[in-house]
Amino acid sequence: MSVPLRGHVRLALGDARHLDSVPDRTVALVVTSPPYPMIPQWDGLFRALGASDYPGMLRVLADAWRECRRVLEPGGILAVNIGDALRSVDGEFRLWPNAAETTVAAARAGFTPLPYVLWKKPTNKPNAFLGSGFLPPNAYVTLDCEFVLLFRNGPLRRFAPHDPRRAESRYARTERDAWFSQIWADVRGARQDRGAGRTGAFPPELPERLVRMFSVVGDTVLDPFAGTGTTLWAAARWGRNAIGVECDPAVFRALVATARAEGYSPPRRPPAPRPPTRARRSGARPPRRRRSEGSAVRSR
Repeated sequence: MSVPLRGHVRLALGDARHLDSVPDRTVALVVTSPPYPMIPQWDGLFRALGASDYPGMLRVLADAWRECRRVLEPGGILAVNIGDALRSVDGEFRLWPNAAETTVAAARAGFTPLPYVLWKKPTNKPNAFLGSGFLPPNAYVTLDCEFVLLFRNGPLRRFAPHDPRRAESRYARTERDAWFSQIWADVRGARQDRGAGRTGAFPPELPERLVRMFSVVGDTVLDPFAGTGTTLWAAARWGRNAIGVECDPAVFRALVATARAEGYSPPRRPPAPRPPTRARRSGARPPRRRRSEGSAVRSR
């Protein structure tokens, strides 16, 4: 199978709840892994977004799902990688059901929930447990799975017969059989590098599968919580155009640096203000216009 020509990537420093740079109905697929509510790693980010408790954190994500629905074309897919959380609050240890709350919020935003994937992360120890050794009844089941929740925006997406972009995006039988099974146990978790601010990277194979399962060559793929850019590079490698939005300035700077390493040119800096110029003499060549700043990051 030949890999299509690499797509373009556009980066934006912004808020997933306000995707002002993305027009309505221009995105075919959203693949993202948002900050997980009630995971201590993400407390600071949620506070910066105005959320200090669980309901507030869920509202932040619900606002993002509504904005994703605005930018998705009819039949477009929202794919959300998220895990539940375990945490003690006021002395009570409990589960915080992020996957269930996300499903409810997306349905309220107008999405149609679809069958989801359980990602069993092989990096977790098979004999790990929480609790009191071999004595019942006060031990807890270990959380060793995350969810890939899937939602569709409206009716099925339709294509003309023998659509060439769809044909070019075909996957193999073995890929279909593995990818459309509900439990994925063959995708290893990504190593978390905390050197450039917060990170919640997922392995490249996860967004790569989703991109190939739910989009075609030439489509636009959005990650509104771009983070380290894993979704963006996977989409571009398979001939899709990608948009990444990230709200953390430090993470965004690291994202731009990664774009350079991946073979994309960085966003251009805005031009410096120019002093007023004197009127041109008749017949003189006009000065060259400088291109305004854009956040497009395109393949070389």
